[in-house]
Amino acid sequence: MTRWFEDITIDEVFPLGDHTFTESEIIRFARLYDPQYFHIDPEAARHSHFGGLVASGWHTVSVGHRKMVDALDAEAGRLKAEGDEPGVSGPSPGVNSMEFKVPVRPGDTVTYELVVTDKRPSNSLPGWGLLFNRLTAVNQRGDLVYCAEIVGFSKLRDYRMPWRLKLLLALTRLPIIGKRLRRST
Repeated sequence: MTRWFEDITIDEVFPLGDHTFTESEIIRFARLYDPQYFHIDPEAARHSHFGGLVASGWHTVSVGHRKMVDALDAEAGRLKAEGDEPGVSGPSPGVNSMEFKVPVRPGDTVTYELVVTDKRPSNSLPGWGLLFNRLTAVNQRGDLVYCAEIVGFSKLRDYRMPWRLKLLLALTRLPIIGKRLRRST
């Protein structure tokens, strides 16, 4: 998230945009990353349990991830243009759940959105908070095609490291003491 942890509002919806999946794009992606017959062979896919060509779930995820990164970049640009300093987003410690609900077919236009469902300061990374997010993708018929619960780090703007932690960090940099401290953990 390109807002500071303190500025993030729970349940705020971030529209990420939409994408229309074409047959050629579905096949191209699948040939590179998920070459199963129902993703790469329209004729054979007609006889599959899907009843036709479908996009790889990883294709759906990749498009959504790109939309999310682009939206975060745009948000940072908007904040800079308003004279504000964007927050600092960190890595993701993981995905808690991921579901592919309805197949994405050629011609489907999928709309993505992100919602921060919860947040808390990190217990393991001082100065950072954890954001719990729901990423959803809905096709033009209103069917949920994909949803995921993902976690990401966001930097705290006003974090001041406690003196005890500063001292411990300084001690770990001393050759003899640092070696003993690292062995004890």
